[in-house]
Amino acid sequence: MPKRKVGIIFGGKSAEHEVSLQSAKNIVDAIDKNKYEVVLIGIDKQGEWHINDKSSYLINEENPKLIQLNKSNESVAIVPGKTDHQLIRATDADVLDQLDAVFPIVHGTLGEDGSLQGMMRIANLPFVGTSVLGSAICMDKDIAKRLLKAAGINVAKGVAFSRAERDQIDFSSVKEEVGEPMFIKPANQGSSVGVSKVSTQADFDKAIEQAFQYDQKVVIEETLKGREIECAVLGNEDPKSSVPGEILPQTEFYSYESKYIDETGAELEMPAKLSETEVELLQNTAVKAFKTLECEGLARVDFFLTEDGQVYVNEVNTLPGFTRISMYPKLWEISGVPYPELIEQLIELAIDRHQKNSTLKSAVWDEE
Repeated sequence: MPKRKVGIIFGGKSAEHEVSLQSAKNIVDAIDKNKYEVVLIGIDKQGEWHINDKSSYLINEENPKLIQLNKSNESVAIVPGKTDHQLIRATDADVLDQLDAVFPIVHGTLGEDGSLQGMMRIANLPFVGTSVLGSAICMDKDIAKRLLKAAGINVAKGVAFSRAERDQIDFSSVKEEVGEPMFIKPANQGSSVGVSKVSTQADFDKAIEQAFQYDQKVVIEETLKGREIECAVLGNEDPKSSVPGEILPQTEFYSYESKYIDETGAELEMPAKLSETEVELLQNTAVKAFKTLECEGLARVDFFLTEDGQVYVNEVNTLPGFTRISMYPKLWEISGVPYPELIEQLIELAIDRHQKNSTLKSAVWDEE
């Protein structure tokens, strides 16, 4: 069998650029080189796409605080509407090798919010992960939780404000609504970027200011007291959940630093110490949330498990981290799916979905 060519798109303009670089490195290191040939496409912080060499695509690759994309002199352009050779070298208009699938491991804005997924759809390229609708829904914490609540899934009590409503944000009123301490978040960010836990008017004002630096809408939620549990979900029409794992933060909450930079910022207990009933409840809720929010391929579902046994969905992440300390691949590892096999399954799920979508009619024709 000839090797499949897989494009790994990474980097991006979002605040999670460096996380994406780490994720890409881990995927490149783990992918089965006997089955797949990797084509690296790095997106710099200005949004330009680069064709990268596997031997030199990262600078300071072993240091999460200093890691950088090594920009190349070869940029990439897309030719919409074609069904093959959709990517070309912008410098000389020469086509790239035909890609069998794309693994877009671009976290955050313009990466997992449906934007990149829409571009892949227009370019007729099979891609790993959730498509346009599900990606956009899950990226917006406000919209996602409205849908989860409508489906009968517990979520934290919260309120949302757009930038146009900023003058209506009143600390006393919000405190009465959600209590304190409270969490203030950009609605469309991940990896705890721009998230603050506050109890005072001064901290509240500062947190609102910070959150609006990252998005046009902020979400303010109650603080749920409970264990932080995560499940990894894998599949298209028939998704499955991994065994649950538990986050034991060593800081006030599971911050960006704890997730991706400080390897001592949190302890990971995998599998989590739970009863069979609790495991079943978490796994079933993870799959239900996955389906409710139109997810495909993969997602990490984050929960709070309260003392009285209630399960609350905190977030559904459609492109979870693949760094060396990330929960998603680790949870599948202990669930019996090694890292290389996990990558293979994700690629095959992408190709299978693309083939099924290709059979759909794009126009209405007169029937004979």
